[in-house]
Amino acid sequence: MSQETGIILSFILYLGLMLFVGWFFYKRTQNLSDYILGGRQLNKWVTSLSAQASDMSGWLLLGLPGLAYLTGMGEAFWVACGLALGTYLNWKFVAKRLRQYTQISGNSLTLPDYFENRFRDHSKILRIVSAVFILIFFLIYTAAQFAAGAKLFNTVFGVPYLMGLAIGALVIISYTFMGGFMAVCWTDFFQGMLMFFAILIVPIAAVFALGGTGVTLDKIAAVDPAFLNIMASTGGKMLTVMTIVSSLAWGLGYFGMPHILVRFMAIRSSDEIKPARTIAMVWVLISLAAALFVGVVGRVYLTQTLEGAASETVFMVMVNQLFPTLIAGILLAAILAATMSTADSQLLVTSSAISQDFYKALFRKNAGDKELVLVGRLTVVGVSVLAFILAINPDSSVFKLVSYAWAGFGAAFGPTILLSLFWKRMTKSGALAGIVTGGITVLIWQQLKGGIFDLYEIVPGFILSVIAIVIVSLLDKQPSKEIQDEFESVGVSKI
Repeated sequence: MSQETGIILSFILYLGLMLFVGWFFYKRTQNLSDYILGGRQLNKWVTSLSAQASDMSGWLLLGLPGLAYLTGMGEAFWVACGLALGTYLNWKFVAKRLRQYTQISGNSLTLPDYFENRFRDHSKILRIVSAVFILIFFLIYTAAQFAAGAKLFNTVFGVPYLMGLAIGALVIISYTFMGGFMAVCWTDFFQGMLMFFAILIVPIAAVFALGGTGVTLDKIAAVDPAFLNIMASTGGKMLTVMTIVSSLAWGLGYFGMPHILVRFMAIRSSDEIKPARTIAMVWVLISLAAALFVGVVGRVYLTQTLEGAASETVFMVMVNQLFPTLIAGILLAAILAATMSTADSQLLVTSSAISQDFYKALFRKNAGDKELVLVGRLTVVGVSVLAFILAINPDSSVFKLVSYAWAGFGAAFGPTILLSLFWKRMTKSGALAGIVTGGITVLIWQQLKGGIFDLYEIVPGFILSVIAIVIVSLLDKQPSKEIQDEFESVGVSKI
């Protein structure tokens, strides 16, 4: 059996399993709650692993190793620290209260749903503005996942980039279209386990192939003594405070990620949040550390140098050289798993926003569940086509695309989520000001270059969003007694 044939067989088996899961849950999707939130019936294992798999995406196996490969441990290390800290804080402070609040406040199925119910927004402006920003930033984010899948097919099989883009998009569309939230979460659960295994075994195998830890470290030092220095970039250039702050600021993004927060909303009970947090943190810490070492070890293991966007293929090239056919196929399928686990979640959240927050809110207030599920499924197809167009450039950087979308969500929704959960005095006008200020700051800041504008756009976006929420809320009249009583009831909830 040739190398390519074995890998193709592994991919076909893997993709067939994902499509079967989609078909399985298609038969069990009875209403809109099932399609969007799985009837709030996720267990702790599926909640934690699906949340982290959809969080990390193809970025874990392509973007982060590529950054470490190009720049060494410095910047990549601080990005990983920011992500680990953000993950913990999100599970610790947001998960339980969001699960309780979204059910108490009108059984909210989406974030725009929650904002409208939390602030009793009868004008629907919060719902519509939130849905607009979800659509904008998820188009960019989904495009990043499609680009990652296309790079995989191009690197492994020599398939033209455009054809690889089409294959990956078609599979993701198929099972998201069919099965909705439960299909997405269960496929993400399996994909999370596969990603964990793959990212762990590759750097270990490479170190053994190089002759052990000592030899590997000597080779790295010979390439660049600063390569393992967390305070320096390649060539010994010290990292600036702005670079470190920008890298750590990735952690702020978690508080506003709809495709992660929706997992908290869907867990069976808030009592399962704590064990789910433990599972998630073990997965995250080990996976991030392994991803850094893929890039660093790959720098000395690979004989050819990967330039620019090609650095993001370091994991794939190492797998092809290190492992026999079938194992290589399974490990490379992990990249497909990583891209699919995020793209499917993003497509589902976007389809939920369009069906619930545009279609029903503006055009068909009395639309039934079957009609809304159909609209959601058609949205999956429509958004995928737009994301496909955005990802059509083969030089697209997965890291840069994810970075932009991550900042957008973190700044637009992060402060609004946090303050809505923990500040009773927050008002509808404050929430609207926060979402608009954070989102627009990111869109503008990213276009400016030089000096202070080199700071990662999530930092100014997050800060200005918080300021806008606080000032506008304090200038506004106090929330009604009904809203304040509901806020207090969340603290004693047993949901």
